[in-house]
Amino acid sequence: MGDVNGDLNANLRYQSTGDPQLDKAVHQWLTWDKNRWTRAQVESLVAAGRLDELRKRLCSRMSFGTAGLRAPMGAGFSRINDLTVIQSTQGLCSYLSRYFADFCSRGVVVGFDTRGQEESGCSSQRLAKLTAAVLLSRDVPVHLFSTFVPTPYVPYAVKKLGAAAGVMVTASHNPKEDNGYKVYWCNGAQISSPHDKEILRSIEEQLEPWSSSCWEEQLVETSSLRTDPLTQINSCYMDELTSLCFHRDLNRSCTLKFVHSSFHGVGHNFVQEAFQTFGFAPPIPVPEQKDPDPNFSSVHCPNPEEGESVLELSLRLAEKENAGIVLATDPDADRLAIAEKSDGCGWKVFTGNELAALLGWWMLFNWKEAHPDPADSQRVYMLATTVSSKILQAFARIEGFKFEETLPGFKWIGNRIHELSKTGNTVIFSFEESIGFLCGSLVPEKDGVSSAAVVAEMAAFLHNKNLSLNQQLHNIYQTYGYHVSKTSYVICNDPPTIQKIFRRIRNFDGDGSYPKTCGGVQIVHVRDVTTGYDSSQPDLKSVLPVSKSSQMITFSLQNGVVATLRTSGTEPKIKFYTEYCAAPGNSQVSHLEEELLKITAALVDEFLEPERNNLIRRCV
Repeated sequence: MGDVNGDLNANLRYQSTGDPQLDKAVHQWLTWDKNRWTRAQVESLVAAGRLDELRKRLCSRMSFGTAGLRAPMGAGFSRINDLTVIQSTQGLCSYLSRYFADFCSRGVVVGFDTRGQEESGCSSQRLAKLTAAVLLSRDVPVHLFSTFVPTPYVPYAVKKLGAAAGVMVTASHNPKEDNGYKVYWCNGAQISSPHDKEILRSIEEQLEPWSSSCWEEQLVETSSLRTDPLTQINSCYMDELTSLCFHRDLNRSCTLKFVHSSFHGVGHNFVQEAFQTFGFAPPIPVPEQKDPDPNFSSVHCPNPEEGESVLELSLRLAEKENAGIVLATDPDADRLAIAEKSDGCGWKVFTGNELAALLGWWMLFNWKEAHPDPADSQRVYMLATTVSSKILQAFARIEGFKFEETLPGFKWIGNRIHELSKTGNTVIFSFEESIGFLCGSLVPEKDGVSSAAVVAEMAAFLHNKNLSLNQQLHNIYQTYGYHVSKTSYVICNDPPTIQKIFRRIRNFDGDGSYPKTCGGVQIVHVRDVTTGYDSSQPDLKSVLPVSKSSQMITFSLQNGVVATLRTSGTEPKIKFYTEYCAAPGNSQVSHLEEELLKITAALVDEFLEPERNNLIRRCV
């Protein structure tokens, strides 16, 4: 690029900021960026003298979190835009070409959701085409979907086509301002260490766009190395989905009605087809939310996990249509929320943990029907992230199959599924509490499309036996023990405050001493995955791999409550998770819930100190 430090001001068409390092970053941006909207954003910030905002945007870079790169759209090296996507793809391409001798025959799968931001000239589709352009400029084959697809279609295609990697441009359920860049390895699982760090290093080694070809969206229309995998992948996916369908005849005669919202995202067509694959009539779509809308106009937040407040249109339509079940997929259709009409009045919106108890029971029930020999269960696994409910562990204890926990983030589950399959094991169900489910192992990623069809079949089966989902949930708890949980968050927009909060917890009772009580109940064990400490282990070392890039501390209390505090990998949140695991037969649910609420309130007030630290509590 030439020496930007030599008489820099002579080459600038704007005033100096007075900060040489910032001037260099501004110069780099305006030299490299070919998008007139994002160039104009930087020029406008310089003209207005908004130096703090410029530093935030230009003096740091994104790193891979639990869901790849994710940030607001707009100008700057710390944001998602044309230039940072081109840079990321150059780094990915260089790393893959070094890692795979046959990279140029395997190629890369590229997919995208329906997001966009007019003022940045930025959309997921455009960013996907630029990703493809970078790869095509280096003669790498690209399997670019011709239209938006659910996130799980990308890892599914990676495995099906034998690609070296996959890229999905999505920010899932994040606010409309955000977008993201999710990378999948050749095994179909999201990248993890060391690949994520090596790709970041590779990105930083070649920040300048390789050539003008990298900016040519139209390359995807003219290059013979670009293919569209949509028809083949959709057909294969729907064919393989039948392996999760156990009662098609019952489904065909089902009188239960379903409503589906795709939350202005990608899910509508795919969920409709999945229902038909299972023998159901298609679910009734929520008309206002059926079609893509990057502004998510009808919801205050495009995250179905927020519950009744964002399901209002779905529940209203279900009342009108006399439908008993509402299904909502998030904007990239990798997660699923479920609500069921209650016997009296109103709706029961299931938490991720409750829905996992139902789906785990359902997958086990059908697996046992097909494998009556108890010896077969030795090679059967269920997986969950460590902040999720321990209900699957209770199943495993009684039913004799294997259960394992992973770090938070489905990338850990996806990679573990791959490892277990290599040794002849079968994973029949996996989940994370944030409404991410995988029934079977069709794809090593959470999947809202397949989960929607499976929930519908489970509901139809139970309906045929005059049982609701909620009644069956209580049956499960009677057999395996009540698991009462609470999951929520506080918002913290100041990273140093987050560091301060966790530093205080680690030195709560003096230097290097964690809290000894929570809400007056003794803490018997502490596990700090950030530092690798676990007081329950003989060597005091955490069994889960150390994760220094994020904060996570778990407390086991004397009364059986397990409580975890962790930072989100995708949003400015501190999340908290508490669960009371009762023994089978203990049905004093109101007492359990009361005790859990008391511990949860103490966890937040004593350890996070929301008022003192200016944390924003979740509005429900």
